[in-house]
Amino acid sequence: MKKSIGPHTILHPHPVLLVGTYDEEGKANLCTVAWGGICCSNPPSLYVALRKATKTYGSILSSRAFTVNIPSVSQLKEADYVGIVSGKDVDKFEKTAWTAVKAEHVNAPFVEETPLSLECKLRKSVEVGLHTMFIGEIVDIKAHEEVLTEKELPDISKVKPMVYATGNMAYFAVGEELGRAFKNRDL
Repeated sequence: MKKSIGPHTILHPHPVLLVGTYDEEGKANLCTVAWGGICCSNPPSLYVALRKATKTYGSILSSRAFTVNIPSVSQLKEADYVGIVSGKDVDKFEKTAWTAVKAEHVNAPFVEETPLSLECKLRKSVEVGLHTMFIGEIVDIKAHEEVLTEKELPDISKVKPMVYATGNMAYFAVGEELGRAFKNRDL
């Protein structure tokens, strides 16, 4: 029998996302976010949920743009650091030694060193209690060539993204492939 544990923010796993923005002075900033994911296929869109207290919150509203960068497991230390300190106090690009690159299609920086960077223009924001969901239309994706398949799509085994588990308060690597999708029509 299942035991009731009450309401929590547990929907394992959460992707580890680095949201890039420029503030009103044009300074590049990053924010680590675990509340986010794809929310529409046409137009391709994603969401990230942030608290009003973050510097990134105000930057998204003022610039109407952001990037979502996918770090690999080898970038755990930097990704965790970016989520702990405030961009109001620290230049996170300088501290991590990451390179802020001006996105081609939106007014936001992406992280050159991460395997994937998604350029997003803000379509809508929705307040949901303590957090605001920022829905961004994905207008372009930048990828390191070595993580792409022959069809020029990202290969998860080469990207090696991290996920966060609320219940464990820990990061995990994505595991082995279990089987191909859309093959189990008959049980």
